[in-house]
Amino acid sequence: MLFFCAFFQHISAQDVTATPEKYTAHNKGKFYLYWGGNRETFSKSDIRFKGADYDFTLYDVSAHDKPKGWHVDYINPCRMTIPQTNLRIGYFITDKYNISVGFDHMKYVMYQDRAVNFSGSYPNQGNFGETLPNGQLLLTEDFLTFEHTDGLNYVNTEVARVDDISNWFSINNTDLLQINLTEGVGGGFLYPKTNTKLFDKKRHDEFHVSGFGLSAKAGLNITFLKYFFIQGELKGGYINMNDIRTTNDKADRAEQDFWFFQKILVVGGIFRI
Repeated sequence: MLFFCAFFQHISAQDVTATPEKYTAHNKGKFYLYWGGNRETFSKSDIRFKGADYDFTLYDVSAHDKPKGWHVDYINPCRMTIPQTNLRIGYFITDKYNISVGFDHMKYVMYQDRAVNFSGSYPNQGNFGETLPNGQLLLTEDFLTFEHTDGLNYVNTEVARVDDISNWFSINNTDLLQINLTEGVGGGFLYPKTNTKLFDKKRHDEFHVSGFGLSAKAGLNITFLKYFFIQGELKGGYINMNDIRTTNDKADRAEQDFWFFQKILVVGGIFRI
């Protein structure tokens, strides 16, 4: 009897050795890093411009992003910060939850030559080809150009959840291929270098903490060969910039708030140290 017990214990030990636990079975203690690109859309916003001798607001201003498309700059170490990009590093505190810090490099460009309503006053009104017979303003380049193109930098912290859904697709060996759902929320601050030409003033050309943002996201993660992944995300949120530098004169400021929506595609790695 002792012989048979020892025999079956030996066979059980061999079975455990033959089917070791998969690397992808647990996430706790892992780090991840990803890099990729984005496209953005923005809601209309009211923009207030203030200075020593002016104070006026433009209403329902529209803006767009400034994509580079599929471009070598995304992988060129000397130019990879120029396109619209996303960088994030995170750590799994449990198998499902992780915390991360990231940098969403978006670009915000006000549409030119569009008519908008306004209120307030500014010097030399009508000298920039901007006044219209109906009382609106035309956003001419002589009057105003307004961009966060270097960029609309959202520096943020996120808490996210990851759920393995590989069994939905009858994937048994997740160390070869694993499919995950992810969702999260975050918040942080805006650190843009705003490119503004207002009247004939010289623009301010330095990075400046200009406000805060809040966001939420959902995405699909495909991990392959245990350590590498591709991830697509949809991310939306609110940005409030109440202290935008516009010119070299420290008295000149702008403020605005708006909603944003990002479509993100990144590649990355997940590993233990």
